[in-house]
Amino acid sequence: MTSQNTTQVFHLYAIRTAKRDLLNNFLGEKGISTGVYYPVPLHLQKALKKLGYKKGDFPVTEAMSRDMLCLPIYPELTEQQQNYIIDAIKSFFKK
Repeated sequence: MTSQNTTQVFHLYAIRTAKRDLLNNFLGEKGISTGVYYPVPLHLQKALKKLGYKKGDFPVTEAMSRDMLCLPIYPELTEQQQNYIIDAIKSFFKK
């Protein structure tokens, strides 16, 4: 239930692309800050090694970890800034 005196703030706007690292670099060159969160799936992290999982045990998780890029999202993001980000992504994929 949401209180009347609150507003929702979004935390992450994640997209998937097989060209994540290239897109990340491209957007960075245009001054667009992005984030790569969880670059190593949990089952492959050192802290959970004792569970015995190996690469390939969770292929969907591994693909998400490899392909996910988070775009800027925050309440002060203007429509003009949103359009700049959208146009930059479109131009990247037109190459």
